[in-house]
Amino acid sequence: MTAEGRLLAVDWGERRIGLALSDESRTLAQPLTTLTRRAGKRFPMRQLLTLLDNHSVAAVVVGLPLAADGSEGPPARQARALADDIGRRSGRPVELWDERMTTARVLQAVRELGGSTRSRKEDVDALAATVLLQHYLDARRGGAT
Repeated sequence: MTAEGRLLAVDWGERRIGLALSDESRTLAQPLTTLTRRAGKRFPMRQLLTLLDNHSVAAVVVGLPLAADGSEGPPARQARALADDIGRRSGRPVELWDERMTTARVLQAVRELGGSTRSRKEDVDALAATVLLQHYLDARRGGAT
C-alpha cells in the first residue's frame, strides 16, 4: 500500500456501506458518509469512485468480516470480491482489514455516552468504518490494534 495520502475505509453491509476517511498524515480517521444499497441492487460503485476522486484518496481499506473464530464465511468472500472490484475499477491499492467487533464497539460506545442508536443506523455504519480505519492506522504506526 502507498505510504502517502488519504485512506478511505469501507465497512460493507448488505444494506448500508459505512465510509471513513483519514487525514493526509494518516493519523486520524473520521466518518465520511454512508452509502445505501437497495435490495437486489449492485454495490453503488459509481458513488464510491466519485468520493475517491473528490477526496483525493490514495488507497482503500475494506473491512473483512471474519467469523469469531477467524474463519471466512460468505460475508468475507463477498468483501474480498468487493475489494478486488474496487481495486480494479479505481486503480488504487486496496487492503483488507479484520473488522470483527467494530459495529459492536460503536454501539457500546454510543450507549455508554447515553445515546440511542434508534433511527441512526447510517451514523453507526460510518462510525464503524471510522473505528476500522483508526485501528488500521494505529497498527501501521505500531500503536494499539
